[in-house]
Amino acid sequence: MKIEKDRVVRFHYTVSEVGQAPIESSKDREPLAILVGHGNIIPGLEKAMMDKEAGENISVDVPAAEAYGERREGLGQRVPKKHFGNTKLAPGMQVVLQTNFGPRAVTVEKVGMSVVDVDLNHPMAGKDLHFDVEIVEVREASAEEVEHGHVHGDGGHAH
Repeated sequence: MKIEKDRVVRFHYTVSEVGQAPIESSKDREPLAILVGHGNIIPGLEKAMMDKEAGENISVDVPAAEAYGERREGLGQRVPKKHFGNTKLAPGMQVVLQTNFGPRAVTVEKVGMSVVDVDLNHPMAGKDLHFDVEIVEVREASAEEVEHGHVHGDGGHAH
């Protein structure tokens, strides 16, 4: 069965910046499970996986624009220090802030007495990425998974 919209794919991946050592890999845990065509992974990786089947391995370079986007200037924000709890902060740290729009990864730029300056760009913004992918399983999604826009059960959400 080929990967296409509204199918569930379980896969292992290793990601690195192009030409660099791996940043992260799923090889030591359960494969990632996604519902194709619902924005659950970066667009460039999803596009590269289309029409592949279980058992296939692919290597693909994904440009920043098709990954986490280009780095945008002017996305700094000053946040009251109380929003970070008791976390010991330092410039360069990546932390997750709870916002009105859900959790958001930010990078600490400067720590003051009562405020913290953060960069709201995704930590991987502006980076061209390389993925090595092993496709473990491809299956039809259930009507409920398609309606909800994500995988249920093995490797997915449990409601």
